[in-house]
Amino acid sequence: MTPDTTARALLARHTQAQDLFGARVHAVRDDQWGADTPCAEWSVRDLVNHLVSEQLWVPCLVRDGCMIEEVGDTFGGDLLGTDPAASWDTAAHSAREAFAAPGALDRTVHLSYGDTPAVAYCGQMVADLVVHAWDLSRAIGADERLPGELVRFAVDEIAPYAGDLEKSGLFAAPVAPPARADAQTRLLCLLGRRP
Repeated sequence: MTPDTTARALLARHTQAQDLFGARVHAVRDDQWGADTPCAEWSVRDLVNHLVSEQLWVPCLVRDGCMIEEVGDTFGGDLLGTDPAASWDTAAHSAREAFAAPGALDRTVHLSYGDTPAVAYCGQMVADLVVHAWDLSRAIGADERLPGELVRFAVDEIAPYAGDLEKSGLFAAPVAPPARADAQTRLLCLLGRRP
């Protein structure tokens, strides 16, 4: 596989993961925005706001080469306004365009934990979208089954550093999966979810 083929495959996964999460966002009913999610202390609105923020960071970091300090709290607070689904669509589009720009995945991004290849950052974003699609599905009573290829990608992405994610304070400690657990259950357990 050539680097160009690998980049195209990663961008396709990113688009697929965004579409998966976006479909869940568009399925949220008006009375569900305050519902609890599997993410401790986050409502549905908080979860979607988090993902909107994550997407809005991408152009700043990938396209513009900004340092975290330069962006500051630009993407803090409520980013959803009165139309959360439209806010998601706008943010997702901006991230997709930034990652897909020529040479974007060859760059280095400056993240809170250090300089990281943009291709690795994109992989992390895919995994984050996949897991949070499950969180949102569970919260709103949508189909929790995730596409197998995205689950496998996310497991491969997260497994090497899953044990360190708890230290960030954003994830619960990994949970031992049941015997003969499928890939989706293993993924969720890696991130402290209890499917």
